[in-house]
Amino acid sequence: MGKRIIIIPLLFFFITGYVKCSDKSKEHTTVHLERADSSGKSIPAGLQKLLNAYPEFLDHADENNLYWKDGTVMIYEDGIKDKTHDEKLDNPDIEDMMSQKYVKGSNWEEPPAKDYEPGRIRYEPFFLKMYGNSSSEVKRNLVKVKWADGSMIEFSSINGAADSLAKVSEELSGLPTEFQKYFRNIGGTFVWRNIAGTDRLSNHSFGTAIDINTKYSDYWKWNSNVIYTNRIPVEIAEIFEKHGFIWGGKWYHYDTMHFEYRPELTGD
Repeated sequence: MGKRIIIIPLLFFFITGYVKCSDKSKEHTTVHLERADSSGKSIPAGLQKLLNAYPEFLDHADENNLYWKDGTVMIYEDGIKDKTHDEKLDNPDIEDMMSQKYVKGSNWEEPPAKDYEPGRIRYEPFFLKMYGNSSSEVKRNLVKVKWADGSMIEFSSINGAADSLAKVSEELSGLPTEFQKYFRNIGGTFVWRNIAGTDRLSNHSFGTAIDINTKYSDYWKWNSNVIYTNRIPVEIAEIFEKHGFIWGGKWYHYDTMHFEYRPELTGD
């Protein structure tokens, strides 16, 4: 009688958060992988990314709270379910801000899917607390950075933003001559203002955003439509992304001149 071989299957257990599936017509969201805090409770991946990106300000997190080093506590998920994309823009929590995965490099879906725009949803109190609660507070942290065209521009020194922009500038200035036109006559960096047509502050208000040459840029409001248009070479975006910046050219509501320092979205 032959030997009977019994194969015992190996069981693999994966601990993951909820994944919202999507196609080109639906909102793209990140996978919420979770880690555990010292008590064994899970920490959403979005909170872990924030801790990794901003160690000077943030101390720790638990399953639904972000703890700042000065004792401030911010709630991650506010309990309001089924928000529309516009509701997330106008009344976000931190989870909404971290809910879409930013894809670096040239291997991204172009044009962006409907309402896919990681980084455009911003939990404003988070940035006000780090970079300044008023124009005067933000200005105190601005430093001069030598830009790729040789001019000096202002950018926030908080969280290494200005240092990162200086590295971007150095690499951009080394690109071939045909790229240099994009870096002349830039649209600007710091200005305390709301986004046009909204009550939401622009990230320019915090001194952490830069608009490059508007002559070669496209913006959905200028074009009065969301039919994707872009003239900025992806090589430029890849250099910015390497140093912690996201590109508005990867948004459904496109803003191709716009780059902002958001290391929580570009970090691994």
